[in-house]
Amino acid sequence: MLKLKILVLMFFLSFQAFGIEVLVTKKDIDYKELINLDDLYKSNVTSVKKFCEPVAENDFRTTKYRASRYLRKGTIICTKDLDKDKNNSVLFNFGSIQIERPGKIIFENDEYIRIKREDGQIEKIYKDGRIE
Repeated sequence: MLKLKILVLMFFLSFQAFGIEVLVTKKDIDYKELINLDDLYKSNVTSVKKFCEPVAENDFRTTKYRASRYLRKGTIICTKDLDKDKNNSVLFNFGSIQIERPGKIIFENDEYIRIKREDGQIEKIYKDGRIE
């Protein structure tokens, strides 16, 4: 009986010894949402899918990532699920006031600037500070 208990104990410990450490989502993560290390937790699994290359925790400490697809709660984070975060922002300098908006410039003239926001909407900002 003692040998059986030792055998079962060794069996369960072998899963921990040969497990793969992965990062798993704590909550649902939307498409293009910035992923923080607070939204993830570590877990050990015995195997991952064939085309999944797990991401290390140190990668999140050095660079910022955005989700390349919708991630459900409990999903293992793979490299194909992440895109590096690009700083797509426009800085408006109205003399003493500076405004930074996410997006990119589409059109600019002497009166106004048109920018395309991340959600696809086009915003028109006049040089005197009005927003339309």
